[in-house]
Amino acid sequence: MRAARLIKMVLLLQSRPVMSAAELAAELEVSERTVTRDAQALSEAGVPVYAERGRAGGYRLIGGYRTRLTGLARNEAEALFLSGLPSALREMGLEDAASAARLKVSAALLPSVRDASASAAQRFHLDAPSWYHEPEPPDVLPAVADAVWDDRLLRARYRKGGGRENGRRENGRNGTEVARELAPYGIVLKAGVWYLCAKAGDDFRVYRIDRFTSVEPADERFERDETFDLPAFWDARAAEFARSLLRTEVTVRVSESGARQLAFTGDRAAAATALSEAPPAGPDGWRTVVLPVESLDVAYSQLLSLGPELEVVAPEELRGRFAEAFERLSDLYR
Repeated sequence: MRAARLIKMVLLLQSRPVMSAAELAAELEVSERTVTRDAQALSEAGVPVYAERGRAGGYRLIGGYRTRLTGLARNEAEALFLSGLPSALREMGLEDAASAARLKVSAALLPSVRDASASAAQRFHLDAPSWYHEPEPPDVLPAVADAVWDDRLLRARYRKGGGRENGRRENGRNGTEVARELAPYGIVLKAGVWYLCAKAGDDFRVYRIDRFTSVEPADERFERDETFDLPAFWDARAAEFARSLLRTEVTVRVSESGARQLAFTGDRAAAATALSEAPPAGPDGWRTVVLPVESLDVAYSQLLSLGPELEVVAPEELRGRFAEAFERLSDLYR
């Protein structure tokens, strides 16, 4: 542990002209007294660490010293490609590896471009979770991530939801618990929810990681199918999942404005397809559209937002609910 900290300290000093004891303590997550002891240990080992006193003082390397300890370990190199996802790295337990990789890259750069990583971080940031969602990373996520990195079989217990498990809708937290032996191929973070794409038997499946009640990486590794394409697999399953939710249809009339807003009320692809297949607008500018929806309850909550730009034609049950809603609104605003 101390050896890794000393190496990190050297890399920090190599990447910056001078650092105060407080800055080093914050980066290394130790006390300033420990920083002092570590600097003395490095000096005794032949690393020219010089301490400058005073308000503008701090620690620096003298004599143009450069360490050769800049080769990236495999986990550091892999984590570096995810460095634009700081929260995801933290949740998967890869924050330290990514930090070490960034330091090594920074230490290898010319002084004139060493601030490139900080400059980029201040200009581009990816915030993966959706709005109004407080992410709660699953406790088993680091273990699952380790198995994915290492191509190691995973023995897990999985709580199936109210629906089907293979990327389909899952309701509630009291579903049946089943045992699975999985070949974990990849992890996907979608709108703040973590998913595992894994091979179970001969089939590739998708599992919500927060539904694993326990995971145990096995000693055996699996032979990865090199033709497996994680982004393509996820795109196909996500599209299949979205289609699987649209189990019923409603017929609506929409104004020109309503047609433009329709894509923002539910499934955008389904709305676009329904509009492309709808007959041309009538003399009043309204179009009749047969729209796939998840359920009448979901359609009611989504389509109600279009207000007077949409009229429900069928089914009669939904039309009646809209009529009742607008009567109540009329009473409120009369």
